[in-house]
Amino acid sequence: MLSLLLVALGAAGALLLVGAVSAWWWCAAVPLLALTALGGWDLTQRRHSVLRNYPLLGHLRFFLEALRPELQQYFVERNFDGRPYDREVRTIVYERAKGAEAEEPFGTERDVYEDGYEFLEPSMRPVEVPEEPPVVRVGGPDCTQPYDMALLNVSAMSFGALSANAILALNRGAALGGFAHDTGEGGLSDHHLRGGGDLVWEIGTGYFGCRTAEGDFEAREFADKAALPEVKCVSLKLSQGAKPGIGGVLPGAKVNAEIARARGVPEGGTVVSPPYHRVFSTPRELVRFIARMRELAGGKPTGFKLCVGSRRQFLAVCKAMLAEGVTPDFIVVDGSEGGTGAAPLEFADNIGTPLTEGLITVHNALVGTGLRDRIRIGASGKVATGSDIVKRLLQGADYTNAARAMMFAVGCLQAQRCHTNTCPVGVATQDPRRVRALDVADKSERVHRYQRATVRSASQIMAAMGVRHPGELTPHHLLRRIGPTTVRTYAELYEWLAPGVLLAEPPLSWDADWAAADPDAF
Repeated sequence: MLSLLLVALGAAGALLLVGAVSAWWWCAAVPLLALTALGGWDLTQRRHSVLRNYPLLGHLRFFLEALRPELQQYFVERNFDGRPYDREVRTIVYERAKGAEAEEPFGTERDVYEDGYEFLEPSMRPVEVPEEPPVVRVGGPDCTQPYDMALLNVSAMSFGALSANAILALNRGAALGGFAHDTGEGGLSDHHLRGGGDLVWEIGTGYFGCRTAEGDFEAREFADKAALPEVKCVSLKLSQGAKPGIGGVLPGAKVNAEIARARGVPEGGTVVSPPYHRVFSTPRELVRFIARMRELAGGKPTGFKLCVGSRRQFLAVCKAMLAEGVTPDFIVVDGSEGGTGAAPLEFADNIGTPLTEGLITVHNALVGTGLRDRIRIGASGKVATGSDIVKRLLQGADYTNAARAMMFAVGCLQAQRCHTNTCPVGVATQDPRRVRALDVADKSERVHRYQRATVRSASQIMAAMGVRHPGELTPHHLLRRIGPTTVRTYAELYEWLAPGVLLAEPPLSWDADWAAADPDAF
């Protein structure tokens, strides 16, 4: 490599001499001089060993490494083995968003005899597909303004994490389709309110949009904003699937005037979201705060979102509900496979309960304590297709939310640059030049078409299963291969509690957690 550098130096010197004869030779001299300077820097720098040993050529390694995700996605991966979303699922979303038929010829590419393969049970007597999509009435006995929730809604994504145009397109799409748009924990921005869509206002540990200067919850501001007609529900975020139990820091450089206004923080100041809430520290205090939020919101549906962790802790919340006589109107279960703009890899890979187990845990706990009929359950975490919706409904959910699939509908390419401010399609960036590429009018129509087609797909699947209404779905309808010749239904694979059994005689598998659950301590 040193000899290569010497050759470059010699050639550059020769070109300098020849350049004195003809100015055209400078066209070759300038690039060679630049390469010579780069090679000299490579030899003297101490950060990259590969460049010290292989000046100039070592840069090829970094170039190929930067291209690796695109090369993998476009030329290497098969239709069904990409992550987080494979090409097959992304194609379904793109085609539905464009209004095209998401159909494939020649049969499935999946290995239907592979362990873990899941399939839904069709009926020998299918039923008609309903003309109108089903909706779910959200609102328990203490709710005075119930809301009819669609089977698929926009999951929590904050302004700041997403661009202004992306938020506006999602909200206008929700308005066109009559489904809900969760604001995320970044506050109520003008872009959430301009589109006319129904909002689920999410409040996180930073209390953005309703916080004091010290970062505490500000009740009056919360009540004023919750009274807005666009706000249909309010949600308290306890944890997020991709990074449960961790706070966040928004650097001051990213806190522009719009973000500062939406979050209620000083412009240009670093903003810290703690990992825990200040307004409660026990299950009983959590339940009381939910009741207070509902009262401040004028009786609108109020609930909380969490990534399930300890079953004992969730049972403690159930005991607090029973003791206080207060229940949320809904609980959103976020699976650990859910997405985020940025999270430590160890958290995304290793912390939190996947959606299937988390959803079944919450459903069973509410059934076992006799509270299930008062509380609706939402499910979020890699929901993208009609079959995803049906699977989550029969596992215990009443409705579903999608974030990344909705991002695909507005143009996301799964470039996975959400945290770099360099999103190539203007979805997850605040760069004005990149944001302008996202046409709000076109993308809002795509969001509407995608949601409508996906819910229609879910309705078609249920009709093929002989199911007229989501409430008729049961765990018997979903099967999983667990061996070359063995298939089991979800009714057999998982334990399903009978109504009120935890209050009467807890089964042995739940007895220890139920006994240890304390409504006054997490």
